[in-house]
Amino acid sequence: MMELALPAGFRPNEFPSASREQWRELVDAVLAKTGASFESLVTRTYDGIELQPLYTLDDALPPYALVPAKQGWDVRQRHTVPDPVAVMNDLEGGVTSLWLALPASSLERVLDGVYLDLAPIVLDGDVEAARTMLRIYDQAPLLAEQVRGNLALRPHGPSLDVIKQACRQFPSLRTVVVDALPFHDAGGSDSEELGASIALAVSYLRALTDAGLDVAQAFAQLEFRYAATADQFMTIAKLRAARRLWARVAEVSGADAPQVQHAVTSSAMMTRRDPWVNMLRTTVATLAAGLGGADSVTVQPFDAAIGLPDEFARRIARNTQNLLLEESHLGEVIDPAAGSWYVEKLTDELAGKAWAWFQEIERAGGLPAAGSLVASRIASTWEKRSARLADRSDPITGVSEFPNLTEKPVVREPAVEQGSAHEPAVEQGPARDHAVGIDPDSQAPRGDAPPIPSFSGGSDSFGLPRVRYAQAFEELRDLADAQPERPQVFLATLGPVAAHTARATFAANLFNAGGFATPNAGPTRTAEDVVEKFKASGARIAVVCGSDSSYADLAVPTVEALRAAGAERVLLAGRKSDADVDGHVYMGCPALQILNDTFEFLGVRR
Repeated sequence: MMELALPAGFRPNEFPSASREQWRELVDAVLAKTGASFESLVTRTYDGIELQPLYTLDDALPPYALVPAKQGWDVRQRHTVPDPVAVMNDLEGGVTSLWLALPASSLERVLDGVYLDLAPIVLDGDVEAARTMLRIYDQAPLLAEQVRGNLALRPHGPSLDVIKQACRQFPSLRTVVVDALPFHDAGGSDSEELGASIALAVSYLRALTDAGLDVAQAFAQLEFRYAATADQFMTIAKLRAARRLWARVAEVSGADAPQVQHAVTSSAMMTRRDPWVNMLRTTVATLAAGLGGADSVTVQPFDAAIGLPDEFARRIARNTQNLLLEESHLGEVIDPAAGSWYVEKLTDELAGKAWAWFQEIERAGGLPAAGSLVASRIASTWEKRSARLADRSDPITGVSEFPNLTEKPVVREPAVEQGSAHEPAVEQGPARDHAVGIDPDSQAPRGDAPPIPSFSGGSDSFGLPRVRYAQAFEELRDLADAQPERPQVFLATLGPVAAHTARATFAANLFNAGGFATPNAGPTRTAEDVVEKFKASGARIAVVCGSDSSYADLAVPTVEALRAAGAERVLLAGRKSDADVDGHVYMGCPALQILNDTFEFLGVRR
């Protein structure tokens, strides 16, 4: 055996550990050279959480058990069209459960040949479909305890009779989904999604116990559905925080019921333009969901925002999970994020924010009585998010950043949704005197076992819009594509390529995001070189692109020459110049407003 010889006199602990203060001094010295401040390294989330550039042992928190011992997760594929071939292809390709948003009349045909003991079925909230599913289970050669899945009903009206029947017949079958996707799909923050989901779940518990189920039975009916995004660490922290929040509710309710989680890759983050990038988004989101401890994961096919996914898209979606499970072995480690100072701190802060939001909802009467409060809060967050999307502080690859004007359009049949997965509601019930309740002033759930609150709560109904982050930019792309000739913005590049490439690339990305073609002058020496290319382009708008040094010599004569040559509007890439221009484009500029103004100037209207 070869031995590694250490240098003579080497001692492992010879070098002292660097302190946070020493690190900060070095960072400040580097930042001083760029003119940036330390604050520029701190990221603030929509929940007001500050993400620091460094986490150390000083940020460590007491350990908190968050994930039950299990191997892997359930690969769950969604189907909205009654296609038995597609269903069987999924099951043969690695899918382990089915999420069916289908009419009751199609279930028997779609599930013909499916081994229901091996592939749990999750429905989408249709009472008739639930009754049909119970009949299918009753007629199948199954033991009662082999029946798993979820009927996804809401505990009110006729649904309660079906829920009670399912409890009697099939003790392992869940009947209610606490769907947090609507809060996310309306543009809400992570803590808003979490807090509202807990409030919705508590209202469901109250409805179930009011209907005669005991607390343990009521908890056993619930499964939670959360969005997984390409923000890897936030998704991990969100799922971990969700289990902590629900453990707190279970504790004060006298139940021992870990939260069952179904993670779905975000609809809001999906794009119609350059949809192939969605494969990357969903891969990161799936990885995060797996690392966060989700019990089941649904990967939306890359073309889901366009229409009905084809077989190729479904295959890539399920193989995304197969690869992470079978080749990357992500499911073989319990709570792999545990011990990460960053993730533990983020989990704790997110749980605290979500619990405070849940308390606020409860103080307003609980859901659905506080539906208008929830809608207002999420609308405010969407307004803030929209502003960051508009100036590209939150970039969207392939849409607001690095768009591809030559992409071939992906065409799909329109998708027709069945059921009502995005309309969470419960029927109005009594506001007090429930078997399950939460004191709105109780402490947030942490590892230090806060005092147990008393019981109180309420319920009602509400509705939320659905948004996609890329929608505003994609509408402009559609507008540009609809014109007889693609509108264009000429890039008046100054000097050699090395002098103008940075700002010209920036300007091209910006205007391409609105669907504008961006012909450029290429390497130039004089204003006359620029004007010659401008005239040949036929453009009416020009953007001067160069370096600070080239601006000093060429910006003024070039702008004047462009105007003399017929340029009706002249912008400059950069924040300042002596030239008399009509506006500036720069990092952090109001990109969406500039694109809309450009269409308006050219007389192109929706």
